[in-house]
Amino acid sequence: VLRGVMRRKSIIENNINQTLASSVNGASAGMMFSIPAIFILGYTDFNRLLVVLACMAGGVLGIAFIIPLRKQMIDFDRLAYPGGIATAAILKAPGAGIRKAMLLVGAALLAATVHLVSLASGVENFDLGALLGLPEYMNGIWYLSLLTIGTAYLAGRGGWFFVIGGYVCYWILAPMMDLRGILPTPGELEAAGQGMATYLRLQLFRPVGIGMLIGGALTGIVLAFPLVIAAIRSMQQAAKVKSVVSRDELPIRFLYMGIAGAVVLLAVTAVIAVPQIEPWRMVLMALLGTLWVWLAGIVLAECIGRTQWSPLSGMTLIGVTILIFVASGLNDRDTVVASIIVGAAMCVAMAQATDLMLDLKTGYLVGAIPRKQQIAQFLGTWLGPILIMGLIVVLHQAYGMGSDKLPAPQGQALASVIRGVLGGDVPLDKYLSGAGLGALLSASGIGGVGIMVGLGFYLPFNI
Repeated sequence: VLRGVMRRKSIIENNINQTLASSVNGASAGMMFSIPAIFILGYTDFNRLLVVLACMAGGVLGIAFIIPLRKQMIDFDRLAYPGGIATAAILKAPGAGIRKAMLLVGAALLAATVHLVSLASGVENFDLGALLGLPEYMNGIWYLSLLTIGTAYLAGRGGWFFVIGGYVCYWILAPMMDLRGILPTPGELEAAGQGMATYLRLQLFRPVGIGMLIGGALTGIVLAFPLVIAAIRSMQQAAKVKSVVSRDELPIRFLYMGIAGAVVLLAVTAVIAVPQIEPWRMVLMALLGTLWVWLAGIVLAECIGRTQWSPLSGMTLIGVTILIFVASGLNDRDTVVASIIVGAAMCVAMAQATDLMLDLKTGYLVGAIPRKQQIAQFLGTWLGPILIMGLIVVLHQAYGMGSDKLPAPQGQALASVIRGVLGGDVPLDKYLSGAGLGALLSASGIGGVGIMVGLGFYLPFNI
């Protein structure tokens, strides 16, 4: 539109336009994962407007929290952010010459063709392990994805630790469990309705991986804390004296105001959604939700920066679990509604934080001013929750969330976790052991290794 209709050819304008559009998109990942769980659990009489307001507050919270980390992650650590690099390449393509533009389009067509052929042939996931006679627990499923190969090219050598994490799970730990006779029995697999590899991932490796992500991120924060504090102080000083930093970043006082306002709005929405909630419980939910957004936002921003894959669902599961414990004095309906509304806001906040970092990486590569990108992200964050909430309601009325026509797998996963938490079934030992392992790996001196190996545990092996 900018180039063809308005005759505007500036790459910076295109970057701002892309940032604004992606801010609307950022709400979709957060809300489409969390909100369907309310419908699946049968609590459909909640206030839709409150959800929209809470998610708007969450979007502001996520953006405000991640802005002070821009210098640390993009300028100092120089994280790859493969998605940001790819977007920058697309923005630069019209001015990079016909040859590079043809390479870009040709690679996209090749990747699309390979994916379509794999879908049409029915061998999207090829069981090479069965052909070679490998045990099922070794998960010898092969999946050809040029998307993954392209991400590896952009991410660089750091992605090897992600691959190592997957091999450790299925080619080292699973055989050791077999030797000790502690693999799940056929009866347990049948009761769960899962194969051996899926059962091991969901019941063991995924919770340990979530713990590793948290432990690795906490250790990384501790190690980088002096630099983060220095970045915040430079923003505070820039607010008093005009400098390059003040032109690059939004004033820190606006970020403080945004965080405070978002916390208050989260607390108010929790009270209006569940009038029976006690004031102390309301304040605690808002504060814990805010703290988790900050921590999980850092985890996700680093994961995206190193691999382009995000454990958003895992971070949301942990966040909602924490909120359910806080709200557990209420009845099940009120506990679930209050926890998911605040949890949805947290999920949107985390999604917006990672989306902004990708956009800022693109801007860094094309020469954009971060301040203008940050303003664009704030301006667009209100629209996404309105559109996505309306879409969810329409889809539920047409097909029913959790039905065969609209399975909503992420929502079902969250709903099953909520049932487990309400029933007292939380794999706390796996989270804690994973956190310890992730902390040790991150303290090794190799940048982000705890996060990377944890992602290998968390994600499917055939990613």
